Amino acid sequence: MTPTETTPSAQVRPWLMELQTRIVDALQALEVQAGSAVQFVHEPWQKAAGEPLQGDGITCIIEDGQVFERAGIGFSHVRGASLPPSATQKRPELAAAPFEALGVSLVFHPRNPYVPTVHMNVRMLTARPAGAAPVSWFGGGMDLTPYYGYEEDAQHFHRVCQASVQPFGADKYPRYKVWCDEYFYLKHRGEQRGIGGIFFDDVSELGFEGGFALIQSVGEHFLQAYLPIVQRRQAQPWGEREQQFQRYRRGRYVEFNLVFDRGTHFGLQSGGRTESILLSMPPHACWAYQKQFEPGSREAELTEKFLIRRDWLADH
Repeated sequence: MTPTETTPSAQVRPWLMELQTRIVDALQALEVQAGSAVQFVHEPWQKAAGEPLQGDGITCIIEDGQVFERAGIGFSHVRGASLPPSATQKRPELAAAPFEALGVSLVFHPRNPYVPTVHMNVRMLTARPAGAAPVSWFGGGMDLTPYYGYEEDAQHFHRVCQASVQPFGADKYPRYKVWCDEYFYLKHRGEQRGIGGIFFDDVSELGFEGGFALIQSVGEHFLQAYLPIVQRRQAQPWGEREQQFQRYRRGRYVEFNLVFDRGTHFGLQSGGRTESILLSMPPHACWAYQKQFEPGSREAELTEKFLIRRDWLADH
């Protein structure tokens, strides 16, 4: 069903699609500037009739570029007969409700190990319980996962994250920063996935207009948060040592996405499009048994100084 002008999704959908286009264009420009001839693949998709999940989307992905080894950004707009368990942890009364979900999600894996991986997501979900009015809420955020840490990069990223949510209350950045640190935590490793950012879910207290404005602000601040870091680091020389460490740390990224990430679980549990759901996976990753790094090395510094919970706005 195509959303009509009376549905909340009719307002959100065109903005999400335009956001996807703007971010793809910005990354494509980086590749062109770096001398790469690789182009983003744009793949529209539609769920087949009779599948448990209905809807459509556009997956955009670039692989083997000069700047990005793999960068995927997907738009999806789907509908299902009942919410999956990953979406009803805080709303058990909606477990059997039909739902509609739409959003943009991205993960970019750069080629140069000195450029961090980044994730951003903005989304809206509406449940329609029997005999009751529809319930809508918003979620999203962005977070940074460096392989080699730089305090100025972390501070910049967090300053932009703060600016993106400041109009909605002075409490939002502190709350969403802590929420991000708690969410992007590998419990079985006892370590943070990266240096964090902001994360929020199940936001309904701002109403529809306020919630929509919140995800718009976060989405529109993304390039400002990330591109300056890419431009600052992408020309740094690197070799096999740095590449092997990057792949080792990417293994942690895979572990989080498959074991803990609610978005991945939601997509797979609801019968979503697997190729689009797993576009966040890096092209190359590795694991090592009880890997140790020399004290004082840049590799050891990552876990000692960066993969910890810090007030990045105070550290300057």
